[in-house]
Amino acid sequence: MPVRVCAGCQEQKLKKDMIRIVRTAEGEVMVDSTGRKAGRGVYLCHDAQCLAKARKEHRLERSLKATVSDEIYESVLQDLV
Repeated sequence: MPVRVCAGCQEQKLKKDMIRIVRTAEGEVMVDSTGRKAGRGVYLCHDAQCLAKARKEHRLERSLKATVSDEIYESVLQDLV
């Protein structure tokens, strides 16, 4: 089973138990519900605290090397609820 590191808590967890955010080759940042889209990806646990920590410390932007809009954060937050 593939294991990935959460951008918020830095813990290793199974890939299937995480949310993937991807930056495509065109530079578009989006939530990857399939986990298979081509591009640079970053993973988050299904935990609002991990999302908040990653957002506060700009971990998604750093990992994706792109600006992450508020809409992406809101979309992930909706997935968590």
